[in-house]
Amino acid sequence: MTPSPLSPKSSIQIQKPASEVFEAIVNPEKMKNYFIAHGTGRLETGGELKWKFPEFPDYYPISKVKIEHHKFISFVWDPDTVVEITLEELIENSTVVRVIEKSYKEMNDDTIAWAIENASGWGNFLASLKAYLEYGIQLRKGAFEFMRPKD
Repeated sequence: MTPSPLSPKSSIQIQKPASEVFEAIVNPEKMKNYFIAHGTGRLETGGELKWKFPEFPDYYPISKVKIEHHKFISFVWDPDTVVEITLEELIENSTVVRVIEKSYKEMNDDTIAWAIENASGWGNFLASLKAYLEYGIQLRKGAFEFMRPKD
């Protein structure tokens, strides 16, 4: 799938080797420290799993997973959106992580708002990943309680 004009992108450099960054992204036990509350399995090629976020009661399906160890992760986030995460290891064991969310959504006010919100979300994902891997800090914990549905 090629990116449309509405393809949110984010990137960051993390002072860890690509193998460690990769494992933190594909392993739900590690992801619980910065992104999800629960995952039903690892991200593995051909896999299908579900993620639960701390702020929401539902599980969200992840499908059509493609993996190139320590370099690339791709999955379908919803029926119309593909997330691609690339890892580029640099000298001194640092890794540039790039996320792009590709969608065929047509451009209108609603989809522009979606793209802006998702770019912000992936920026938060990357900042939380960096804080967890480099400093053991859980930035996400309690950060989005205001988003929980009210009973």
